[in-house]
Amino acid sequence: MPKPKNLWLHPAAKPLLFALCLLPLAWLVWAAANNQLGANPAEALIRGLGDWTLRGLWLTLAITPLRVLSSQPALLRFRRMLGVFTFVYGSLHLLAYAWLDMGLDFGDIAHDIAKRPFILMGFTAWALMLPLAATSFNKAIKALGGKRWQWLHKAVYAVAVIGLLHFIWMRAGKNDFAEPAVYGAILLLLLGWRLVRHYRARRASRSGGAISASSRLA
Repeated sequence: MPKPKNLWLHPAAKPLLFALCLLPLAWLVWAAANNQLGANPAEALIRGLGDWTLRGLWLTLAITPLRVLSSQPALLRFRRMLGVFTFVYGSLHLLAYAWLDMGLDFGDIAHDIAKRPFILMGFTAWALMLPLAATSFNKAIKALGGKRWQWLHKAVYAVAVIGLLHFIWMRAGKNDFAEPAVYGAILLLLLGWRLVRHYRARRASRSGGAISASSRLA
Protein backbone atom coordinates (compact mmCIF):
# COMPACT_ATOMS: atom_id res chain seq x y z
CA MET A 1 0.00 0.00 0.00
CA PRO A 2 1.60 3.33 -1.03
CA LYS A 3 2.32 5.83 1.73
CA PRO A 4 0.56 9.22 1.54
CA LYS A 5 2.73 12.06 0.27
CA ASN A 6 2.17 14.12 3.42
CA LEU A 7 0.28 14.14 6.71
CA TRP A 8 -2.64 16.11 5.22
CA LEU A 9 -3.42 13.11 2.98
CA HIS A 10 -3.20 10.56 5.79
CA PRO A 11 -6.45 8.54 6.19
CA ALA A 12 -6.62 9.57 9.85
CA ALA A 13 -6.42 13.31 9.11
CA LYS A 14 -10.15 13.90 8.57
CA PRO A 15 -11.31 11.78 11.55
CA LEU A 16 -8.78 13.64 13.71
CA LEU A 17 -10.10 17.01 12.52
CA PHE A 18 -13.67 15.81 13.18
CA ALA A 19 -12.72 14.92 16.76
CA LEU A 20 -10.93 18.23 17.27
CA CYS A 21 -13.98 20.13 16.03
CA LEU A 22 -16.15 18.31 18.57
CA LEU A 23 -13.84 19.04 21.52
CA PRO A 24 -15.10 22.60 22.27
CA LEU A 25 -18.71 21.38 22.25
CA ALA A 26 -17.83 18.42 24.47
CA TRP A 27 -16.10 20.74 26.93
CA LEU A 28 -19.04 23.19 27.01
CA VAL A 29 -21.53 20.36 27.61
CA TRP A 30 -19.34 18.87 30.35
CA ALA A 31 -18.83 22.28 31.99
CA ALA A 32 -22.57 23.01 31.90
CA ALA A 33 -23.39 19.61 33.41
CA ASN A 34 -20.82 20.09 36.18
CA ASN A 35 -21.56 23.74 37.02
CA GLN A 36 -18.23 24.95 35.67
CA LEU A 37 -19.51 27.87 33.58
CA GLY A 38 -19.48 30.49 36.31
CA ALA A 39 -22.19 32.59 37.90
CA ASN A 40 -24.24 32.87 34.70
CA PRO A 41 -23.94 29.49 32.95
CA ALA A 42 -26.59 30.27 30.32
CA GLU A 43 -24.74 33.38 29.16
CA ALA A 44 -21.40 31.55 29.24
CA LEU A 45 -22.79 28.71 27.12
CA ILE A 46 -24.36 31.08 24.58
CA ARG A 47 -21.19 33.15 24.29
CA GLY A 48 -18.94 30.10 24.18
CA LEU A 49 -20.88 28.66 21.24
CA GLY A 50 -20.78 32.06 19.52
CA ASP A 51 -17.02 32.35 20.03
CA TRP A 52 -16.44 28.95 18.47
CA THR A 53 -18.68 29.88 15.54
CA LEU A 54 -16.42 32.84 14.77
CA ARG A 55 -13.26 30.79 15.28
CA GLY A 56 -14.55 28.09 12.94
CA LEU A 57 -15.42 30.70 10.33
CA TRP A 58 -11.99 32.30 10.56
CA LEU A 59 -10.31 28.88 10.28
CA THR A 60 -12.42 28.08 7.22
CA LEU A 61 -11.36 31.36 5.60
CA ALA A 62 -7.74 30.66 6.51
CA ILE A 63 -7.59 27.40 4.54
CA THR A 64 -7.05 29.04 1.12
CA PRO A 65 -4.21 31.39 2.22
CA LEU A 66 -2.51 28.55 4.10
CA ARG A 67 -2.91 26.24 1.09
CA VAL A 68 -1.38 28.76 -1.30
CA LEU A 69 1.38 30.07 0.96
CA SER A 70 2.48 26.61 2.08
CA SER A 71 2.05 24.98 -1.36
CA GLN A 72 -0.12 22.29 0.26
CA PRO A 73 -3.18 21.80 -1.98
CA ALA A 74 -4.30 18.89 0.23
CA LEU A 75 -5.41 21.40 2.88
CA LEU A 76 -8.43 22.15 0.71
CA ARG A 77 -9.99 18.80 1.68
CA PHE A 78 -10.61 20.12 5.21
CA ARG A 79 -12.43 23.33 4.28
CA ARG A 80 -15.86 21.79 3.83
CA MET A 81 -15.77 20.02 7.18
CA LEU A 82 -14.71 23.21 8.96
CA GLY A 83 -17.49 25.11 7.22
CA VAL A 84 -20.15 22.57 8.26
CA PHE A 85 -18.93 22.58 11.85
CA THR A 86 -19.06 26.39 11.83
CA PHE A 87 -22.72 26.19 10.85
CA VAL A 88 -23.36 23.59 13.56
CA TYR A 89 -21.83 25.82 16.23
CA GLY A 90 -23.75 28.82 14.86
CA SER A 91 -27.01 26.87 14.97
CA LEU A 92 -26.33 25.74 18.53
CA HIS A 93 -25.50 29.35 19.45
CA LEU A 94 -28.87 30.46 18.06
CA LEU A 95 -30.69 27.56 19.74
CA ALA A 96 -29.06 28.29 23.11
CA TYR A 97 -30.12 31.96 22.84
CA ALA A 98 -33.68 31.02 21.81
CA TRP A 99 -34.01 28.42 24.56
CA LEU A 100 -31.99 29.71 27.53
CA ASP A 101 -32.52 33.44 26.99
CA MET A 102 -35.98 33.55 25.43
CA GLY A 103 -37.64 30.32 26.62
CA LEU A 104 -38.43 29.35 23.00
CA ASP A 105 -41.09 32.08 22.88
CA PHE A 106 -40.97 32.80 19.15
CA GLY A 107 -42.99 36.00 19.49
CA ASP A 108 -40.46 37.38 21.98
CA ILE A 109 -37.60 36.16 19.80
CA ALA A 110 -38.98 37.98 16.76
CA HIS A 111 -39.46 41.13 18.84
CA ASP A 112 -35.91 40.85 20.23
CA ILE A 113 -34.44 40.43 16.73
CA ALA A 114 -36.27 43.55 15.54
CA LYS A 115 -35.40 45.58 18.65
CA ARG A 116 -31.72 44.79 19.19
CA PRO A 117 -29.35 45.38 16.23
CA PHE A 118 -26.68 42.93 17.40
CA ILE A 119 -29.28 40.14 17.60
CA LEU A 120 -30.44 41.05 14.09
CA MET A 121 -26.82 40.88 12.84
CA GLY A 122 -26.34 37.45 14.40
CA PHE A 123 -29.57 36.09 12.98
CA THR A 124 -28.72 37.50 9.53
CA ALA A 125 -25.30 35.83 9.59
CA TRP A 126 -26.90 32.49 10.51
CA ALA A 127 -29.55 32.87 7.77
CA LEU A 128 -26.80 33.45 5.21
CA MET A 129 -24.93 30.39 6.43
CA LEU A 130 -28.01 28.20 6.00
CA PRO A 131 -27.88 27.90 2.17
CA LEU A 132 -24.10 27.46 2.32
CA ALA A 133 -24.46 24.48 4.67
CA ALA A 134 -27.36 23.09 2.62
CA THR A 135 -25.23 23.12 -0.55
CA SER A 136 -21.99 21.85 0.96
CA PHE A 137 -22.40 18.34 -0.48
CA ASN A 138 -21.30 16.88 -3.80
CA LYS A 139 -24.86 16.40 -5.11
CA ALA A 140 -25.64 20.08 -4.48
CA ILE A 141 -22.46 21.14 -6.28
CA LYS A 142 -23.43 19.03 -9.31
CA ALA A 143 -27.01 20.31 -9.25
CA LEU A 144 -25.98 23.96 -9.07
CA GLY A 145 -22.98 23.74 -11.37
CA GLY A 146 -19.49 24.76 -10.37
CA LYS A 147 -19.72 28.47 -11.22
CA ARG A 148 -23.08 29.07 -9.56
CA TRP A 149 -21.95 27.11 -6.50
CA GLN A 150 -18.80 29.22 -6.23
CA TRP A 151 -20.77 32.46 -6.52
CA LEU A 152 -23.22 31.31 -3.84
CA HIS A 153 -20.41 30.39 -1.47
CA LYS A 154 -18.82 33.82 -1.81
CA ALA A 155 -21.53 34.80 0.69
CA VAL A 156 -19.15 33.47 3.34
CA TYR A 157 -17.37 36.84 3.21
CA ALA A 158 -20.62 38.63 4.05
CA VAL A 159 -21.23 36.11 6.84
CA ALA A 160 -17.79 36.89 8.30
CA VAL A 161 -18.28 40.66 8.21
CA ILE A 162 -21.82 40.48 9.65
CA GLY A 163 -20.71 37.97 12.27
CA LEU A 164 -17.92 40.32 13.33
CA LEU A 165 -20.40 43.23 13.55
CA HIS A 166 -22.62 41.04 15.74
CA PHE A 167 -19.66 40.36 18.04
CA ILE A 168 -18.55 44.01 18.18
CA TRP A 169 -22.07 45.28 18.86
CA MET A 170 -22.59 42.69 21.57
CA ARG A 171 -19.35 43.66 23.36
CA ALA A 172 -19.99 47.39 22.86
CA GLY A 173 -22.57 47.29 25.65
CA LYS A 174 -19.75 46.64 28.11
CA ASN A 175 -17.15 48.80 26.32
CA ASP A 176 -15.11 45.67 25.70
CA PHE A 177 -13.45 46.02 22.32
CA ALA A 178 -10.14 44.22 22.89
CA GLU A 179 -11.19 40.75 21.70
CA PRO A 180 -13.31 42.04 18.78
CA ALA A 181 -10.28 44.06 17.66
CA VAL A 182 -8.20 40.86 17.48
CA TYR A 183 -10.90 39.10 15.46
CA GLY A 184 -11.22 42.17 13.23
CA ALA A 185 -7.47 42.29 12.58
CA ILE A 186 -7.41 38.61 11.62
CA LEU A 187 -10.37 39.06 9.28
CA LEU A 188 -8.72 42.11 7.72
CA LEU A 189 -5.64 40.00 6.98
CA LEU A 190 -7.69 37.13 5.54
CA LEU A 191 -9.79 39.36 3.27
CA GLY A 192 -6.90 41.69 2.45
CA TRP A 193 -4.80 38.77 1.24
CA ARG A 194 -7.60 37.74 -1.09
CA LEU A 195 -8.01 41.27 -2.47
CA VAL A 196 -4.28 41.60 -3.16
CA ARG A 197 -4.20 38.18 -4.83
CA HIS A 198 -7.25 39.05 -6.95
CA TYR A 199 -5.70 42.37 -8.00
CA ARG A 200 -2.41 40.71 -8.96
CA ALA A 201 -4.22 38.01 -10.93
CA ARG A 202 -6.20 40.65 -12.88
CA ARG A 203 -3.07 42.68 -13.55
CA ALA A 204 -1.21 39.58 -14.75
CA SER A 205 -4.17 38.67 -16.97
CA ARG A 206 -4.20 42.13 -18.54
CA SER A 207 -0.44 42.07 -19.05
CA GLY A 208 -0.70 38.65 -20.67
CA GLY A 209 -3.48 39.89 -22.95
CA ALA A 210 -1.41 42.91 -23.99
CA ILE A 211 1.61 40.74 -24.75
CA SER A 212 -0.57 38.35 -26.78
CA ALA A 213 -2.05 41.24 -28.78
CA SER A 214 1.42 42.63 -29.48
CA SER A 215 2.57 39.23 -30.67
CA ARG A 216 -0.36 39.00 -33.08
CA LEU A 217 0.35 42.50 -34.43
CA ALA A 218 4.00 41.62 -34.92
